Amino acid sequence: MFTHISYTPNMTEANSLPLICQQTLAEELRPELFKALCDPVRVSIVATLAARAETATVSDLTSCCGIDFSGVSRHLKILREAGLVSATKNGREVRYQLNTDDLTATLRAIANALDACRAETTPK
Repeated sequence: MFTHISYTPNMTEANSLPLICQQTLAEELRPELFKALCDPVRVSIVATLAARAETATVSDLTSCCGIDFSGVSRHLKILREAGLVSATKNGREVRYQLNTDDLTATLRAIANALDACRAETTPK
């Protein structure tokens, strides 16, 4: 069963997580990352960009999500602000690509921090 721990970087000493948990999780658990990934449309955009060998325009991405041009643009803005997607302008056209290396590094760091937390808090 999952036990909920409310984590804040300013936890008191009496209720603190091990130092490895505090440091790494505080660095990697960015609210904007989870905000960007909590919407099914944005997850579809991320998956579509991950599966593409080339960059995509907003027009290319409208077919993946069943929403219009302006909706895709709004979602891409949130993904860009979270650092998940980068945009390159070429004349009037803007092409988007997933920042795969950054995303996988962040997710690996979170997984490693959680493993280290568990190892630190597991009774020996």
